[in-house]
Amino acid sequence: MSGSIKPEEGDGLGRSLKSRHVSMIAIGGIIGAGLFVGSSTSIATVGPAVVISYAIAGLLVLLVMRILSEMAISEPGVGSFTEFVRLGLGDWGGFVTGWLYWYFWVVVVAIEAIAGAVILRQWLPFETWQIGLVLLTALTAVNLTSTRSYGEFEFWLSSLKVAGIIAFIAIAGAYAFGLNGTGAMTFSNLIAHGGFAPSGPVAVLAGVTSVIFALTGAEIATIAAAEADEPEKTIARITSSVAARILLFYVVSIFLIVSVVPWTSIQAGISPFTTALEGMNIPGAGVIMSVIVLIAVLSCLNSGLYVTSRVLFVLASRGDAPQFLVDVNSRRVPVRAILVGSLFGYLALGASVLSPQVVFSFLVNASGAIMLFIYVLLCLAYLKRRKLLDQAGVAPPAIRMWFHPWSTYGVILGIGGVLLAMAGTPELASQLYSSLFVMALVVACYLVVRRRRARLTALASR
Repeated sequence: MSGSIKPEEGDGLGRSLKSRHVSMIAIGGIIGAGLFVGSSTSIATVGPAVVISYAIAGLLVLLVMRILSEMAISEPGVGSFTEFVRLGLGDWGGFVTGWLYWYFWVVVVAIEAIAGAVILRQWLPFETWQIGLVLLTALTAVNLTSTRSYGEFEFWLSSLKVAGIIAFIAIAGAYAFGLNGTGAMTFSNLIAHGGFAPSGPVAVLAGVTSVIFALTGAEIATIAAAEADEPEKTIARITSSVAARILLFYVVSIFLIVSVVPWTSIQAGISPFTTALEGMNIPGAGVIMSVIVLIAVLSCLNSGLYVTSRVLFVLASRGDAPQFLVDVNSRRVPVRAILVGSLFGYLALGASVLSPQVVFSFLVNASGAIMLFIYVLLCLAYLKRRKLLDQAGVAPPAIRMWFHPWSTYGVILGIGGVLLAMAGTPELASQLYSSLFVMALVVACYLVVRRRRARLTALASR
């Protein structure tokens, strides 16, 4: 059924988001604990050359976002990027991509709720799961209020953390260039402690497998843009630019961290931003970063709740999820989809308390390679659709994928390389195999649903 999608005019959702909201929603879904805390593990493992790992991973993500920009212009009215996959690969592609993406964000919601709770527990006399429960409930309420309220709330949360990153870059940049009381630049830290790549070039490439997960999420723009005034123009205008800005934030901030302090001082699990600020003798560095990380986590959690509900809404509108999820209230908010998405977030959070080493560990591991699978499906859908449009003589859009089709093949090969590296890395192999299991399960569900539909169609035609 490839090519059968029609514009979703009257899909029930409102059009209350502005371009600035969509941009910050996408940023909110990417810049979370992965940058402010998770990057410590990559730095401690790879060394200063981790900057190259981030640049390679960022380039792959940027190219995927360029694909989305072109598809948004050439296929107006399609909406969510999961529907672009449906357009290129057929119903099975939309079903599999949608449910995998929903699963990924349900797990992210639980992870970010836990991360926020751990930070707040420094100041509150409650258990982590209790604080996480309150955070989930509070942000669910924000999402239920109205799409505009959610967008405005997310805009300011994301703006605050972006401001925090820019402030860090300014302070660390000045310090690295000699404004540090000694007048000496600190870039020698890049090579002074075992060299730029102390673990060798293989570690740099292997580092891509860890950091690429922190960079995924810019595709949220295609989902949020469905509730903007001009969806196609909004997606095309901001998707690549958002990815480029995020790449800049990540690469520059990580580069400055390993420039102002020895990479050997970075400890896995402890924010490298805090370590860098303390190394620069910034007063209250720990508290400052705790507040910034909390804002980042809440922003990512907020975006996660939004995404899970909208993906469910899109799946339901295509008959791939229960139809009651399509309903919206008088403010055109998909309340039922929000509540169901939040419910599974609660269940994942509960698993972290009741079965942290078995159930929750599996949920987290199984989400490890999901986004990579989704990006490969998107690339395949793009190649197939682009070929059909070229054969039909359709004029190319103003925004096109660079160096087509070789750049797209390069993305697929690059992601394939990351997956192979995961298979060869003991601590990442379990994530790959768990993700493959979940994908196989989703494909099996599609086959069951397709058979059921065929049976019902046959009965109706008698």
